[in-house]
Amino acid sequence: MPGLWIKAPLAILADAPGGVVVRDGRIVELLASGKRPSTPFDEVFDAAQHVVLPGLVNTHHHFYQTLTRAHPQAINKKLFDWLRALYPFWARLTPEALRLATRLSLTELLMSGVTTTSDHNYVFPHGMDDSVDIQVEEARNLGIRMTVTRGSMNLSEKDGGLPPDSVVQDEDRILSDCERAIGRYHERGEGAMVQIALAPCSPFSVTKSLMCACGALAEKHDCRLHTHLAETKDESDYCRSKFGMGPVDYLEDTGWLGERTWLAHGIHFSNGDIARLGSHGVGVCHCPTSNMVLASGQCRTLDLEAAGSPVGLGVDGSASNDSSNLMEGVRHALMINRLTYDASFSHLDALRLATVGSARCLGRGDIGEIGVGKQADLAFFKLDELRFSGAGDPLAALVLCGAHQADRVMIGGRWRVIDAMPLNIDLVNLRAAHGAAARKFL
Repeated sequence: MPGLWIKAPLAILADAPGGVVVRDGRIVELLASGKRPSTPFDEVFDAAQHVVLPGLVNTHHHFYQTLTRAHPQAINKKLFDWLRALYPFWARLTPEALRLATRLSLTELLMSGVTTTSDHNYVFPHGMDDSVDIQVEEARNLGIRMTVTRGSMNLSEKDGGLPPDSVVQDEDRILSDCERAIGRYHERGEGAMVQIALAPCSPFSVTKSLMCACGALAEKHDCRLHTHLAETKDESDYCRSKFGMGPVDYLEDTGWLGERTWLAHGIHFSNGDIARLGSHGVGVCHCPTSNMVLASGQCRTLDLEAAGSPVGLGVDGSASNDSSNLMEGVRHALMINRLTYDASFSHLDALRLATVGSARCLGRGDIGEIGVGKQADLAFFKLDELRFSGAGDPLAALVLCGAHQADRVMIGGRWRVIDAMPLNIDLVNLRAAHGAAARKFL
């Protein structure tokens, strides 16, 4: 790949006012103000109108839920009631609907400045055996990095769980497909485009046996583990009633209390829980928008970080967020964390969660930062909309004034969004096809 000098940006989230040089998919030089590159370059991109961020990293999502946004049966409900309302509709999921939902979600994320994402698909009605394959194919077509989690549920209503029988699978079938997905798609090392993680859904939808078995598989194949934990008080009460222990005790009892685990939400933790999670390096994905929509509570992000836990950011499912825009989530993280703590929680703190914090949750040290040797994953924002007029600090303006769309996005040194439009995607046709599929879920 030719060398590119991204020259003198309006602002950049790095000590590089003169810009950066990119070659062969990596950042090879950071420049001081007024300096020219000492490394060879073939092209120059004048970034004088752009605020440059590390590509955002989304660490929790449910792509299929874009098919049930603002669903009339589910709005204005808390988590358990919301799930009970939507499970029967999600049981209608088909391979083509998942494909369209994945394509739409990835496109939305990309347009908001996301260069790496994960997805947690745990709904497997009949005929959905190729779900992982569909998501990998769509991510590769768009050129976005993705941790595809092989989600699962095997504890249905008849067994004392929450989901209906129609969306769960048995343990042997789940584990067989986990091994298949890892063997076929899991890439290791720097620059990986597709990775596989194992993701039993939650304490109220999977058995302890499945949790333990997935933990053993992840250890065997060196991949990561993901699940929902302590999202609501109802969930914590369920753990104590079902297992005779709290959520973090349950995590330890299943062998998940370790550095390869990252959790979604992590709201209802005691001080002791936070200390234990931090001492074991368990990551937590903060989902501010979803947590506010479902009134689930407030994640203690700074306390978790201080204890030693990586803390990242996620949009969560589009049926509880109703959006797949992580830049919007950065602003929401700023607001809710100021309520949780105080006004000293800054725009830089919120951006940290969405970049290096999220990268750490996914076990990656090659993304999430603008630095020499890091992957050339970058998001470029302009401040030419009315919402930014009068803004003094460009980086703060992105968050405080509500940036929501990137002008350009680069992944591995390749442009994937130019002039706010994703390459090789027909947005009009995608909207029409996805909308038609979604109408079947009403």
